[in-house]
Amino acid sequence: MNKTKKIFLKLLAVFAVISLCFACKKEKETVNPRDFQEIKKSGILKVAFEYNSIGFYVDGDTVSGYHYDMIQSFAAKHGLKVKAIPLMSNEDRTKGLEDGKFDIIAYSIPITNATLEHFLIAKPLIRNKQVLIQRKQSNENDSTYIHTQIELGGCTLYVEKESPAIFRIKNLSNEIGDTIFIKEIEKYGPEQLIDLVAHGDIDYAVCNEMLAKKAALTLPQIDVNKDISFNQFYSWAVNKQSPILLDSINHWITTETSTKEYQKLYNKYFKFK
Repeated sequence: MNKTKKIFLKLLAVFAVISLCFACKKEKETVNPRDFQEIKKSGILKVAFEYNSIGFYVDGDTVSGYHYDMIQSFAAKHGLKVKAIPLMSNEDRTKGLEDGKFDIIAYSIPITNATLEHFLIAKPLIRNKQVLIQRKQSNENDSTYIHTQIELGGCTLYVEKESPAIFRIKNLSNEIGDTIFIKEIEKYGPEQLIDLVAHGDIDYAVCNEMLAKKAALTLPQIDVNKDISFNQFYSWAVNKQSPILLDSINHWITTETSTKEYQKLYNKYFKFK
């Protein structure tokens, strides 16, 4: 066997070993949806949040938020530690839950037929609705100001990518018999879209009423009083392969939301002055 052939065979062998190691590593990195038995065995509850001023946020060295506090309470009851995974993208949250990268999406997910097709949704936690974000009317001739839903025909509404508001906007477009254009934004969450409206970069956005009212406290130039949807129930989502986790969450919600401590927590985040 000549020298060149020997070198080639050695390189081939090295490549084969590297490929095998890479395959093994990739296999180890593969995750699957977990049910509650596996979660309790691991001691870690992996939870995806959206970073916003109500559900999950960092203030100095403290993490706070309605959904964060609620998850911490649920985890403590079962002796679990929370691994918080803040994600701004709806797409990343839903894909991650489907792939088993985390166990719960602790975010205000509307309870609709569409969401129930993809996930197991916990018992209702809050009631909310989608509202139009626009700037307040500057004068009587302000052509950008929307007075009624029918005036949305021909307008472009900005939403975060895969926002739950999209389905409602499409239905509203059918109801008024005119096209409402939808612009999905991948990099921004609803609060960033509100800022864009407030500072005149875009004219209209849609997000849930609670976030809108919280933003209006510091952005007095925005109008958040035009409804896009009716009130809906919102809650958390788990993978369809996690029915025992869902049962545990539902039992806890039933007990927790009837306490005085829960009412104080709710008022802390949802009673706006």
